[in-house]
Order: sequence, then structure tokens, then C-alpha cells
Amino acid sequence: MSIEVRALTKVFGDVPAVERISFTVGAGELIALLGPSGSGKTTVLRMIAGLEFPTSGDVLIKDRRVNDVPVQRRNIGFVFQGYALFPSMTVTENIAFGLKVKKWSAAAIAARVAELLGVFGLGEFGDRYPHQLSGGQRQRVAIARALAPKPDVLLLDEPFAAVDAKIRQELREWLVRLHDELNLTTIFVTHDQEEAMEVAHRIVVFSRGRLEQMGTPREVYEEPVNETVARFIGVMNVLELLVRDGAARLHELSFPTHGVADGQTLRIGFRPYAVQVSAHPGEFRYPATLRHVFFLGVLLRLELVTPAGLIIRTRMTKEEFQRLGLVEDQPVSFNIREYRVLARDGAALGTEVAQAHQAPNFAEGI
Repeated sequence: MSIEVRALTKVFGDVPAVERISFTVGAGELIALLGPSGSGKTTVLRMIAGLEFPTSGDVLIKDRRVNDVPVQRRNIGFVFQGYALFPSMTVTENIAFGLKVKKWSAAAIAARVAELLGVFGLGEFGDRYPHQLSGGQRQRVAIARALAPKPDVLLLDEPFAAVDAKIRQELREWLVRLHDELNLTTIFVTHDQEEAMEVAHRIVVFSRGRLEQMGTPREVYEEPVNETVARFIGVMNVLELLVRDGAARLHELSFPTHGVADGQTLRIGFRPYAVQVSAHPGEFRYPATLRHVFFLGVLLRLELVTPAGLIIRTRMTKEEFQRLGLVEDQPVSFNIREYRVLARDGAALGTEVAQAHQAPNFAEGI
């Protein structure tokens, strides 16, 4: 079941929450609406569900405009952030609730509830009440209840925000498996970039009520269209440089430019993985000191500081760190192998990928 929103706008009083948002979700896709709090992503989800009505623009489900169709007639399953389970009902009764409202027969309800209890691994919990369940179990009950009437679309608002990190990881993996089994068009809202990149086929990035970029996890991470996306998705080193003598320069750093006039400023961004470090000063072009090492498990995050005081962030595996024999406060050298010229309010101007060289005078770095 495909979904399309066209120039969707929502204004609360004099405050625009969403401004002319447009995107399409293909049948069977799993899409994440990603952004910080107040960016408009939940408002868009609620307009698709029919819980809010747009100030202007259209919502289409399977090419049918549904702006004026009430929520109960859109055949959408909605999962709220706080579960919204009925505390006085058992798991079985919670899952059956929507089916009773739709006047399914008792036999059909019993069969559907039994099916979902099995699918969601809740068979032994049918007679329990929500307060007797873990957070992960309550979330599975909420999703089972939303799916019970066999909706065309599943919408989830911050579905894993209320559980701890370990359960959240398990639920992410479980949601992917569930989606693969059901092949149900699914949209979920999250502010967690890792969650969006791990679960979704495509990500819609929101900021201040606007759609900044839509693309696959790889596209939004490796090809951010502007600085807002670059900073929000993952970690990005961002520097402002002045173009002089054919290169963008900041203290000891320089990046080749193509057709940019001297005197202009450019914003340069590069991911931590694009920074290559050597334990030997002078091996790579730029000198620095290894100031801090942060342990992240499999990876280590390193902070380098240049003689001019610029902080450069990079990452490497524990094995590479040990192989290089690095220690805090030692002098090192580094290169930048790949960077992007970032736009503040439009498409990125381009990507420059430097070929590997290990010479101190290599202008582009590695």
C-alpha cells in the first residue's frame, strides 16, 4: 500500500509545525522519519494517520486522497510512544479490542489473537496485565494490537523510546524480521540516527518543520545535501575556510577548490573515518597531538589537536590503535582522504576524494 504526502503543511495558531513536506513511500517499504524534537516528524505521522488534519497539502494512500477520511476508515495501525495499553485488560483483551470495535465474530477474534500471540512470542502471557510485563513485552503487545485488524499501513511513533538500550536493540532486530515476514508498508518516527540507519530502507530527515533529505541510510550518511544533515547523521568534522590562491585554507589545513574565487568562504565537512593517522610525525601532511582517546567498544574515538588548536575527530579499531602503538599526548601526523563542500541551505556542492599518497607535500591529503 503506497503513501504519498504532497506539500503537506500544518500550522498551530501562528506557528508552522510542518512546511510543504512532500515524499512517497512505496508499497512494502520501511521508512524512518528522523529528526530532533520539534522538527515536525510526529506531526507528519499523525496527519498520515488522520489524528491531525493538514492546514494545506494532501495525504494519499494507494493514490486516494484521504484528507477528509476519518482515522477509523483509513485502515491504519498506529503505535503510540507510550504503548497506550489498557491497564485493566489482559494481553489477549488488549489485542482483541480493535477487533471487537470492528465487530469481528468471536471465533475470528479468537483465531486472530491466537495467531498474533504466536507471531509475537506472547503465547504464555495472554492472561497477564500490562503491569506484569517488561517494557519490551508491552511494546510487542502494542504492535500486535495495531496489527490485529490487518491494516494496510503500520505507523509507529518513537516505538522503542521507553525501553533500555539492550531491549531497544533486540526490538530493532525483531521489527526488521517482522517487516520482512509481513511486507507491510511501515513508517516509524525516531530521533535516534543509529536506529533509523539500522532499521529503515530509506530515511526522511527533518529539521525545523522542513524535509532536508530523503535517501537510503548510505546516501544520507555519505552524501548529505547540506550541513544540517551532515551534522545530524553521524559525526562530521566541519570547518569554515577561506579561499586563497586556489585552495580553501584554515591555518595549516588546505583543500583544493575548483572555480571558487579567492575571498569566498567554504564549509568543509569530513567524517572521522576519512582521517588517517600515523604515529610518526611527518609521515602525513598535517602535524597534530593525540589529545584524547575514548573507548567505544570495538571502535576508539580519537581527538587530535593541531598546532593552531583545531580539533579533528577520527575513529579506528582497537587492533589498529594497538598496531600503531598510539598513546595520549604523543605527536602524530594525519591526512584527510575524503571531504565534502557543504551547503548551509541547499545541495552539497560536491565531494573530493583524494588518492592515497604518503608524502608531506601532498595537497589533498588522504
